[in-house]
Amino acid sequence: MGTQAVWDLLRRVSDPEIPVLSIVDLGIVRGVQFDGDACVITITPTYSGCPAMDVISREVKTALHDEGIDNVRVDMQLSPAWTTDWMTEDGKRALASYGIAPPSQKVVDISSLKRRGVDEPVVACPLCHSARTQLVSQFGSTSCKALYKCLDCREPFDYFKSH
Repeated sequence: MGTQAVWDLLRRVSDPEIPVLSIVDLGIVRGVQFDGDACVITITPTYSGCPAMDVISREVKTALHDEGIDNVRVDMQLSPAWTTDWMTEDGKRALASYGIAPPSQKVVDISSLKRRGVDEPVVACPLCHSARTQLVSQFGSTSCKALYKCLDCREPFDYFKSH
């Protein structure tokens, strides 16, 4: 099995906290390579200390074992730090369909290769698409999300923070 086939398998591994996202769409899979007979998957957590990483590592190994790849190593890479810029457009659409507002701005400004400032983004409601929303809490259901409410439809929703 080649590396492209492994990438295709990893697209079927869901994030345990947001099951509509694959770990590839989330952007945490940094590399797939073979080292002799070992398949090495490199992943970067969304946050250092992310509690889902053990589950994700186990799910990656299970998915590859189920396809006959017995020698699997999952390496954790902390640098460069994960950023929402690594999420795929399909992943962002899946978040919105699931009721979580996707990141609304790029973290890295490629025109000058520096991190953006911490301006509060305009976050559209994933339910009614109104831009009239308000931050309720910097922390939502998980540490990578913030809690917002829509001032039009009055519904609360999570926003996947840009970082």
